[in-house]
This record gives sequence, C-alpha cells and structure tokens, in this order.
Amino acid sequence: MPQGQKPIQDGELLAAVDLGSNSYHMVVARYQHGELRVIDRLRDSVRMAAGLSLDGSLDAERRDRALACLARFGQRLRTLPSSRVRAVATNTVRRLSAPHAFLLPAETALGHPIEVVSGREEARLIYLGVAHGLPESRERRLCIDIGGGSTEFIIGAGLDPIERESLQMGCVASTLRFFGDGKLTAKRWRQAQTEIGVELQQFAADYRSRGWGETIGSSGTIRAIGNLIQANGWSDSFITAESLARLRDAILAAGSIEKIRLPGLSEERQAVLAGGVAILEAAFAALRLDRMQVCETAMREGLLYDMIGRAEQRDPRTASIESLVRRYDVDRSHALRVEATAHALFDQIADAWDLDAEALDWLLWAARMHEIGLAIAHSQHHMHGAYLVKHADLAGFTRQEQELLSTVLRCHRRKPDQDLLNALPDRQRRAATRVTALLRLAVLLQRARSADPMPPLSLRWDERTLELKLPRAWLEQHPLTVADLDQERDYMKELGFKLQLRASDRADSPSFAH
Repeated sequence: MPQGQKPIQDGELLAAVDLGSNSYHMVVARYQHGELRVIDRLRDSVRMAAGLSLDGSLDAERRDRALACLARFGQRLRTLPSSRVRAVATNTVRRLSAPHAFLLPAETALGHPIEVVSGREEARLIYLGVAHGLPESRERRLCIDIGGGSTEFIIGAGLDPIERESLQMGCVASTLRFFGDGKLTAKRWRQAQTEIGVELQQFAADYRSRGWGETIGSSGTIRAIGNLIQANGWSDSFITAESLARLRDAILAAGSIEKIRLPGLSEERQAVLAGGVAILEAAFAALRLDRMQVCETAMREGLLYDMIGRAEQRDPRTASIESLVRRYDVDRSHALRVEATAHALFDQIADAWDLDAEALDWLLWAARMHEIGLAIAHSQHHMHGAYLVKHADLAGFTRQEQELLSTVLRCHRRKPDQDLLNALPDRQRRAATRVTALLRLAVLLQRARSADPMPPLSLRWDERTLELKLPRAWLEQHPLTVADLDQERDYMKELGFKLQLRASDRADSPSFAH
C-alpha cells in the first residue's frame, strides 16, 4: 500500500502556489483541529499567457516577471518543508515548447518543486477546492472556472468530480484572440460566441443529460464579473443570463478595451474582461444556464485539501492505478507478488540509497501495473505500458509524475533507455533510476510466476556495487533465474550499478563465481 506523506500534525503550516496563466497565487494555511485556517495570501498579475508565442516560447519580460513573483513567494515559504508545499503550473506552462527551460529557474526562485498538471487534473483540483468552500449537498453541482489560458467545466457530487473538461480558452487568450487590437464591436463579439460555442458543443449535450442542481463559478474572472454585476445593480447576488447580457452591452458600448469604465472594475481586470465575459456568455448559452453562484475558493484551496488527503491515505493516485489495473486486466496475483518482492528489496536498501516514502509509492505503483502493456501485445509490452501511463488521464497525477512512472515502466525490462532517465528533472532522476533497478530485480525474481514463497534474500549497497544474496540451494533449483541475473549485470551497468550475486549457506558465504 503506498505510504503517502507523513501525517500532518495539528498546528502545521501548509502552502499552495498556483502558477496561473493570468495570475500567480499563494495561500498559506494552518492545519488546526482537522480544518484549514488561512493565515496569508499573496497574488500577482503576471499575465503569463500574454507572453506566450505561437511557437511555444515565452517572451523575456513575462519570464522575468514570473521569476520575480516566485522569488517573493519563495521568501515567504522559505521555512516550510517541501512536503508541505505544493506548487502547480497550468495551461501556459503546459503549452511551452521547452517547459524545463522555465521550470528550472522557476523552482530555484520559489525554492520548491513545481508540478505541471493536465487540464483535467486542474479541473479535479478546482472542484476539490470549490466543494470544500460550499455547504454540504447531495445534489450534483456544475462548476465553471475561467482562467487566463483555459476554462474548466466540472460536474460533481459531494467532494467527488463526475465529469471533467478543460478547454483551451481563457480570459487572456480569448481577449487576445478576438480583440487583440483593443477594438470591441458587435460583429467580433458574435464571432467570439460562435467559435467558443463550437468548442463547448463537444460536451454540452452530455453535460446537460447528466444534469445538475446549482451552478458555481470560481476564480478571479468569474468573481470579477460577479462583483461588476452587483456594483452596477444588475443583480443582487447571482450572475444571471440577463445581468451578463447587460454587462456585455456595457462592454461593447465602450468601443475599445481601454475605454471600458464601470463601477467596480480595476485597471488590471479591464485588460482581460472582454475575453472572460465572452466565454461565460457562451457557456450560459451552450449549457442553458439561468444563474450562477460565485464561490470564493478555487484550485489553490483544492491543492491544500489534496495534500491533506494524501497524508491521510486518501490519495486519488492510488485509485487511478487501480483503475488502470482493472481496465487492462492485469494478473493481479502476480503483480502483488512482484510488489511484495519490490517492497522487501526497498526496505533493505532505502537508507543506503536515501529513498523516501515518495520513492516507495513510485515503486509499488509501477510494480502493480508493470504488465498493463500485455493487453496490447506481449512483444515490447514494457513500451506499450509506458505509452499508456504517459498518455492516460490519471486523476491525482501531475505530468511529471506520469512521465516518471512511464519511464520506470519503459526501463523495467530489456535494455534501459538512459536517455529517458536523463530527461527527467534533476530532483527525480536519481530516485527514478534506483526505483527502476529495484523493479527490474523484483520482476526477474518473480519470473516463474509461482505462488511459492520467496526465499530469504539480502540486498546491500557498497559504493557502486549492488550485492544480491540468495540461498545457494534455492539458486541451484532455479538455473533460469541465475542465467537471468547474469544477463542483468550488463543491463544494470546502463543504470550505473555493478550487480553482484552471492550464494549463501551462511552470512559469510563466498561470492558466486562470475
């Protein structure tokens, strides 16, 4: 069973950082009596999406602005351990042609790892934050979150998302796309409604057939729209279709973005208001909405609650792995034997290799699903499995985590692909290489697929030598395993290890002749 994080103690501080396409947010909260109490918030309108070029490059001004913001956040987070900080990047970083070129200095500035999440994982985290910010309800809810570069649509019940969609359109990107020169006309607005509506039609009918009770809007764009509607007296407490139409008319009456003047509108929000309102109006039409309640919580709160869930053994990643195992009809008994062997090897070498509970999670998840590729073909099944893990929609996993697991599966048999391991972030590469070595040994030792218990085994690390010790009598009865281990020595060299097999009658038995 994956170990997760250490339990969160009463009084501990947790922090979440959201590298959004429009704004960067940080929230620090104290965990007290099973609840989160926010003690600090910081926000900076980086507007990263405005610096993203079609070729996936980021202009120097936005990059510098982003790094300066993260350095300020980093000062506040300097005393917190990385296990109590989660920082995630969303749409704009997902679209960078070379995300590592940005992430490396960004992580240095922040002082903590930064994870890149997929659109659907972003939607899950948004819903988790929203659900915790609302009274409990048994009825389904529709949640819409308009960010700077993407918009998420989630139907959920209680704390669980049922449907998740993420579209490549946000307030910054859509303002630039439809009103890039600043001019606001009815013709352009109709064009925006048409094009956004086409995107929404991909799932609108399915969502309407699912049904929901109340509609919730979250994050800065929808909160700003709600505040404008109330400040201008168009609605008392909800965003309604009628009040949204009145806001749209007021925007178009200005004629240009720079001339929009409305009570409650900040200069910062003015630059991206048109794109956000266009998206929301199209969503109201496609999903046939009458009104929307605005929620104060969003993805950053979802990150905090996700951290708590992981620490309390309610990790959605475990459920995602289980779903893959079922979907691809993995031989569960064999997978569990490999998992148990891998765990035994890990326990003997974890201290020497400086492997933590997170590395154990990676190892056990990889062991549990190492044969999912067999559902496609036996030949090269490690490559098929790696592809499935890399491209699947796995709730709870970041892109880096899926890339890591995919790499471990790809390298768990035959010749390891050192280029794939080298492509992992520096902070993951050494642990991933060692996890790969442990999985390879566990799979090899269980090659017979027998229910017979494994004999006592010992794994030791001495400088660059990995010494595996097994009873001499057992080895004599398993010549195929001996041959496999002999071949494995060459493969282990690719990972930077010298594998030595020892046969023992006693602890001081001589080395196996090789």
